[in-house]
Amino acid sequence: MFTGIIEAIGKVKGITEEGSNIHFDIESPLASALKIDQSLSHNGVCLTVVAVHTNEYRVTAIDETLQKTNLGKLKVGHLVNLERCMPADGRFDGHIVQGHVDQTGELLSVNSVDGSWVFNFSYQPDKGNVTVEKGSICVNGTSLTCFNSKEGLFSVAIIPYTYENTNFHLLQPGDIVNLEFDIIGKYIQRVLKGY
Repeated sequence: MFTGIIEAIGKVKGITEEGSNIHFDIESPLASALKIDQSLSHNGVCLTVVAVHTNEYRVTAIDETLQKTNLGKLKVGHLVNLERCMPADGRFDGHIVQGHVDQTGELLSVNSVDGSWVFNFSYQPDKGNVTVEKGSICVNGTSLTCFNSKEGLFSVAIIPYTYENTNFHLLQPGDIVNLEFDIIGKYIQRVLKGY
């Protein structure tokens, strides 16, 4: 389980295809603290560490993950948001994040507003996901609060700290992001729909 509080930004140093899988070699300040078999969130996608070196580690994404997230669009040099799993005795600062991306969304626009930024996103509502006004959303692994919540649309406000310490400062309109919708909202929706 994750909280959506980004610990570090990793840089993609290598991409190796093996069948339909892709191995990503990531340079990160977290590398020295990682161990093999550990789960780590990459832009909100939970991946298993399969190798560790001094300042790099390797994770593998299967085809389904590559098709349903933005990881398949990564190139060498791209930056990814990283978060280790929350320890059982840790502080719960964000919201409950599973690292299971529900779908991708598209950045429509970014507006600078008095020292912060408003990011406006769209997503396909036919997949059954919904946002809730002032509810939680995980965008590229980052725990955020939705507003201007409408069918297939929502906005989030990004403060300067988050802007500088995540890959939000690199996002441009048209970019694809990973979305994990609030787990409580998902369960309530399933109960209401009877499945």
